[in-house]
Amino acid sequence: MNLKQRLTDDMKAAMKSGDKQSLGVIRLINAALKQKEVDERIELDDTAVIAILDKMIKQRRDSVSQYEAAAREDLASIERDEIVVIERYVPAKLGEAEILVVLEEVIAEVGAAAPSDLGKLMGPLKAKLGGKADMGLVSALAKKRLAG
Repeated sequence: MNLKQRLTDDMKAAMKSGDKQSLGVIRLINAALKQKEVDERIELDDTAVIAILDKMIKQRRDSVSQYEAAAREDLASIERDEIVVIERYVPAKLGEAEILVVLEEVIAEVGAAAPSDLGKLMGPLKAKLGGKADMGLVSALAKKRLAG
């Protein structure tokens, strides 16, 4: 079952069970997916859906930090609850050790040796790790590895 179908099934289950919070977040996800499909005239696959979900999680984390800075714990709590629901549909992220294994493979493939090679390294890394790992962490590990 693909992610879009799983979201639809979970939305129906949330309607039947009266889980208004999950239902609202799933509807937000479906709206974002539909918007992307309509705007670009494409059918989203699971990789594209995961990319959208990752973006939604990042937006909510940014909102949480802004709400906390403004002492609005009530709004930060709502955003945290939405993150929990969205994370149900994102596969577990790889740990640092697993990222380092892939990083070493790609460094060997592209022959990266210096910090100036970061650009040619990140493309293949994104292709292999996109959706499976936090790309900010991947970038930081790549910079550290190429620096010495």
